[in-house]
Amino acid sequence: MNLGLQASVSVTTRAARPGEREGIDYSFVSEEEFRRKLAAGDFAEWAQVFDSRYGTPREPLERAIASGNDILLDIDIQGARQLRQKYPNDTVTIFVLPPSFSELEERLRRRGTEDASAIERRLMRARDEASAFPEYDYLIINSDLSESLRQLEAVVLAERLKVARLTPEFTAWNR
Repeated sequence: MNLGLQASVSVTTRAARPGEREGIDYSFVSEEEFRRKLAAGDFAEWAQVFDSRYGTPREPLERAIASGNDILLDIDIQGARQLRQKYPNDTVTIFVLPPSFSELEERLRRRGTEDASAIERRLMRARDEASAFPEYDYLIINSDLSESLRQLEAVVLAERLKVARLTPEFTAWNR
């Protein structure tokens, strides 16, 4: 699947997990650096999640919007709500759920990056956040990665074909 989607790289105060790469998976910063960026207005959205902060850099997002390019963000419900408020005409939200909470628990355990209490906190949060899916434009149940990617591709293609998204140049075409 090549949709020409640019992936956003979130900024976080948490430590890198094994295999994560600076500037590709996340930008890892200190709490002090995060606060400085927040005060400077560098984030389009941000959230406190458990003991860490996460934020989406504003400048690359606004550059993508201005150039008509699509950018994919992996954010929680707090961030999605902020983006819908700040960029109502440019935000398309997709809620991704596991097929079940027992499957989510198994995936977290296989990942092996958190202890049992951290997994329990994540599961409790996931149950709370799952109730927010009606706020979103689309829902994908991620039971099979290939199928989930096909569904993502369908959403992106459909959104790009919306008449409301036509550029002024195209609209002038039929005159």
